[in-house]
Amino acid sequence: MKKVAYIFLTDGFEEIEALTPVDILRRAGLEVITVSTTKNPFVKGARKIEVKADILFEQGNFADADLLLLPGGPGADSLNAHQGTKNAILEHVNKGKLIAAICAAPKILGGLGLLDGKKATCYPGVEQSLGNATYIHAPVVEDGMIITANGVGAALEFSLLLVKRLVGEEAAKELASKVMA
Repeated sequence: MKKVAYIFLTDGFEEIEALTPVDILRRAGLEVITVSTTKNPFVKGARKIEVKADILFEQGNFADADLLLLPGGPGADSLNAHQGTKNAILEHVNKGKLIAAICAAPKILGGLGLLDGKKATCYPGVEQSLGNATYIHAPVVEDGMIITANGVGAALEFSLLLVKRLVGEEAAKELASKVMA
């Protein structure tokens, strides 16, 4: 069965946190669709790298999603302000499907109450935005169907954990050996 991942982008997204998962998940054979939450398919990252998203948010039908992913960076505040993204997250979680957020983006999940009673990590200084989560000082934290990571340095580990969850441990190990992780 085909696995589909949507990665939400907005101006100011952290490039490594968004594009490392795109790369690794595609290497694992998943269909990855980048989604602009702006009105423009061209989205400029925090380091001024411009990326053309595969679709605009309004074109998305996220019902087939196996994973929704939120990159961090200064753009996390814009993602947090995008009601459509938050609605998609809530619908996805209600279906019991995998959600992932890295860097500052876990605050979006915290604000929605999705981290209450769960373990999570985030970029230092964002901990107070995790709601009633138990903050874990670690690069990547997995709790049920929610995976969080603390920033750019964790992007590869984060991405490989997503492969493990979506494709299997053997696929993740094989891919890790190929990218020398």
